[in-house]
Amino acid sequence: MEFKLSSEQELLRDSARQMTERRIAPVLAANDPNRALPKAELLRIYGALAEQGLTAPRLPEAAGGAGLSMLDYGVMFEQLPPSVAMSLLGHEVTVARIYAESTAEQRARFLPGLIAGTRIGCSGTTEPNVGSDPRGVETRVREDGDELVIDGAKAWITNVDVCDVINVTAREDVSAQEGRGRLRRIIVDRAESPFETRETACLGLRQGHLGEAVFAGCRVPQANALGASGDAARLLTVTWNGNRPLIGLMAVNLAQRAYDQALAYAGVRVQWGKAIGGHQLVQRLIADMQTAIVTSRLVCYYALDLIDRGERANGTSAMAKRFAIDACAKAIDAAMHVHGAIGVSDEAGLEQLYRDVRMLPIPDGTNEILTLIQARDALGIDAIRG
Repeated sequence: MEFKLSSEQELLRDSARQMTERRIAPVLAANDPNRALPKAELLRIYGALAEQGLTAPRLPEAAGGAGLSMLDYGVMFEQLPPSVAMSLLGHEVTVARIYAESTAEQRARFLPGLIAGTRIGCSGTTEPNVGSDPRGVETRVREDGDELVIDGAKAWITNVDVCDVINVTAREDVSAQEGRGRLRRIIVDRAESPFETRETACLGLRQGHLGEAVFAGCRVPQANALGASGDAARLLTVTWNGNRPLIGLMAVNLAQRAYDQALAYAGVRVQWGKAIGGHQLVQRLIADMQTAIVTSRLVCYYALDLIDRGERANGTSAMAKRFAIDACAKAIDAAMHVHGAIGVSDEAGLEQLYRDVRMLPIPDGTNEILTLIQARDALGIDAIRG
């Protein structure tokens, strides 16, 4: 058992960190922190991500991807600013899902621009009335000659307002006698099949892009349908297992930044004749923060390693995301306490970390759903279905 990164992993980590410092942070700093990045600015960032192989990390090199293990991807992903990391996750998952269910012709049409970072992708699964249970999808798709017609709405979609393509999960529109239609996945190219989008204003991750899409008789070529009908739910689960520890590592990134700031402040802020870091209760806050970050990072790495080894990771993946976000949110709160009054000011910047980490329990499974997934994996008893 090895708890130290290999020399190759250290290189990957350092490369991603340097890219963030040199090519991503300046773009974020030059734009309003409370508004979504213009698409042109986001594409500048995607160009840097593509050079690092991060626009298609799960794809094999023969397919134009980076061929990274999930653990190696996680080591790099942790270094990214969370507003960028969330956008990247929505994009690269779309790339992975298209690759997994597409024909050679579809891959040739859709993947090159997405992998190069010149086009932006997203996936539409969640709906206004459908969240944690994808079996309840209400968006319908029907065949009409050589076209597919999509009607419905998707919500809480990362990248949707700036996307070039969206991978839509819809249910086949069938008659009542045939019963419930099966789920299908369809690639909608916005240039050839326009649809309406609206931004969703949120508490945190405000430089990112979150919104909804409305499909009203949206006509898409039959050739854009992915895979065999009925495969969509299985593929969602596979990608969710990888996504959850990655989102946990986004929380680690935020907590690490808060911890570094608190550590520095505790060494220079003086009260009662000495640095506040010399007072026992402040030392307790520092120790608790450090513990939260280290344990969260390790459980996320462990979940990613399970996936790499082909072992069942449903419960561990759910545990990693839930634990890391809860622990790191408490660490950021502790950093604000170390700073006292200035901790709640805009000047310190901790309030932005606090808002950002609060966004993370929602995507790819709320804490409540993740608790049930973890317990089901341990007990073998499903709390939702009999």
